[in-house]
Amino acid sequence: MSKKIIAIVPAAGVGQRALDVSNEGAAVPKQYRLLKGKPMLRWSVEALLADPRVEQVRVVVAVDDPRAQAVLDGLARVVVRPVGGPTRAETVSAGLADAALDNDAWVLVHDAARPGLPLSSLNRLIDICLYEQQGGLLALPVADTVKKAHKAAAFAPAEGCVLTGTAGKPATRYAVAETLSRESLWLAQTPQMFPAGLLCKALLQAHRAGVEITDEASAMERYGVEPRLIPGDPRNFKVTWPSDFDLMEKWL
Repeated sequence: MSKKIIAIVPAAGVGQRALDVSNEGAAVPKQYRLLKGKPMLRWSVEALLADPRVEQVRVVVAVDDPRAQAVLDGLARVVVRPVGGPTRAETVSAGLADAALDNDAWVLVHDAARPGLPLSSLNRLIDICLYEQQGGLLALPVADTVKKAHKAAAFAPAEGCVLTGTAGKPATRYAVAETLSRESLWLAQTPQMFPAGLLCKALLQAHRAGVEITDEASAMERYGVEPRLIPGDPRNFKVTWPSDFDLMEKWL
């Protein structure tokens, strides 16, 4: 199998849960928010470029994206491609088709919102996948107790009681339905690394079946492949909520 490795960074989304609103009132997609003075997308791309075996990083953005080219200006081995779709899976599929790779080339897919990827984790992922000739992903064993929730019944607050931190609206209430065993549970991270041909087929199969795919490994699982779980790093968490930005800045 080829040792050619390229990376695809799907960056066509907005990141609704972490949206920042500037003074002008325009929503800033989270991948362009600044971390220590540098856009998050640039941090994530530079993390991939740190391993010289990654021949090229292809950043797949929306057709009308006005920011990516300037944000990544000056980085060698980086290509910005405005062919992104409405979902992550469609964006990755479009990026793969646009790259026109040989079936046996390796593809790393990495979230634009994971700027804390350590080089040691990236090295380990590539080393193991190439050595075993099997696709895999960075992941962490679940350490916390895991609860399955359901919506709780409505309640009447005590007289004079005021809910805080809910912008004046009652928050959706949840209750514990059951406690799940954390044995054998892992938290998926990125990059996720697979042969280009297999990944294309797996994503296409899921699309035709109308199955929502949230990461590449889940598409490969449906296709009958067992991706290898490779220990990641807590610093490689996905920036999702507004408070995550402060935490990530402490890691970088």
